[in-house]
Amino acid sequence: MVQLDRNLYPHLADFGLATYKKDLKHVSVENWRSSGKPTGGFHKRNMVGTLIYMAPEILRKDIHTEKSDVYSFAVSINELLTGVVPYTDLRAEAQAHTVLEMSYTEQQLTAAVVSSSLRPALANPESGAPPSLLYLIERSWDQNPLNRPSFDDIVKELYSLMKHRDISSLPLFTPNDQCQDSNNDLKYIQEDLNWLSRGEELAKKAIAEKSNITSWSSSVHDSLQYKPVLSWGSFVTCGRRETMEDAHFMLPHLCNEKDVHAFGIFDGHRGAAAAEFSSRALPGFLRNSDYICSPADSLIEAFLKTDLTFRDELVLHRNSKRITQKDWHPGCTAVTALIVGNKLFVANAGDCRAIISRSGSPFPMSKDHVASCPEERMRVMEEGVEVKWQVDTWRVGPAALQVTRSIGDDDLKPAVTANPEIIVTCISADDDFLVMASDGLWDVISNEEVVSIIKDTVKEPSMCSKRLATEAAARGSKDNITVIVVFLRPVSTAERIY
Repeated sequence: MVQLDRNLYPHLADFGLATYKKDLKHVSVENWRSSGKPTGGFHKRNMVGTLIYMAPEILRKDIHTEKSDVYSFAVSINELLTGVVPYTDLRAEAQAHTVLEMSYTEQQLTAAVVSSSLRPALANPESGAPPSLLYLIERSWDQNPLNRPSFDDIVKELYSLMKHRDISSLPLFTPNDQCQDSNNDLKYIQEDLNWLSRGEELAKKAIAEKSNITSWSSSVHDSLQYKPVLSWGSFVTCGRRETMEDAHFMLPHLCNEKDVHAFGIFDGHRGAAAAEFSSRALPGFLRNSDYICSPADSLIEAFLKTDLTFRDELVLHRNSKRITQKDWHPGCTAVTALIVGNKLFVANAGDCRAIISRSGSPFPMSKDHVASCPEERMRVMEEGVEVKWQVDTWRVGPAALQVTRSIGDDDLKPAVTANPEIIVTCISADDDFLVMASDGLWDVISNEEVVSIIKDTVKEPSMCSKRLATEAAARGSKDNITVIVVFLRPVSTAERIY
């Protein structure tokens, strides 16, 4: 995993499935013993990784060594330099798109990597990488593991390159204190305003203005209630769209309470601004709600405040002529889950969706707010906005939106309301996990299939999120895909289900 900090300084990390190098051989030999059982596409006992980053010896089912990780390191560094997903011509924001999106199959790619020494297109000099770094990458993904350098050797070479300033100008090798904050350089489709930063600023302002905040603790401390044990992960991929318009947040220990957790997904339309703004602003409004002892009221207030504040910002920047397109009315659907002790509150406005696995079956925690729903269609029409059949479904107003609730969309207010629908349930030992996702997932995968796929995947929430997103991409989802998986009880990454 490559993580970027606020200054876009990269950090390599491995969560959940990592092991000490001294134990690697023993673990690999033990885990690679065949069980004779099908795996459903994932080897659940050792879960070696994603095909496009896997070394030839791993694809041959040989022993995993340090040199196997050196190979993966080389592919990852080359991807950072090129901005291109390995073995594709797609830019880096399309994380889940692999050869499954092209004419190659997984089997053909595996054969080419193992037998024909196929490698990703090496970065060219235009990337700014010196020849010595490119040569290090080529050696690190050599077909023969014995010819690859060790990580100790790689570190020495990188330090030498930095000392001679051959790579110090590259963003991924720039010392942390020299990194430039790139927030001011972010460009969006319709305007130059950084909606992520603006949302965060307004949320912080609301916090600073709040003087008497009531604690959540009175709602969560009960020695007799069931105590869920949570773990969570997410995965985001740009679908078959030109830009990514989704955003999300995961906030464990909201309000400094260990038993209060918040998760949210925002699916933008007509521009990413509303989703980016909401992902920063809504958690702040939620944390400082006037109804802090009533989680349901807190969610409603947070949604409505986020919507109102975002629309006020649009007006402000239109008047200042920072937004040049007159008829630009961005918006986003939203789903937010709030776990308070053993209670799960889900607020939904639009066609994002949340389900939990209860006794092995999907239990819906939201309802899709779309114009094809008779109740929603009637509500919008009663507000004086036209709903008519266009192309393949019912759509709202001149903008032809399918959704009937959202944040933003100021040209369709109040008919397209930001007022969320709240569903509440008590978490018990019968509940396995919570899945939240944008409609890019639900368009091609049913609730039942989502539960089945997670049951058949290594029990690590980030892996489950990625599996669902890549499956949706493989099935031809035409939208952006964001998935959050929250396990509600202890799980083991070694767990296998046949």
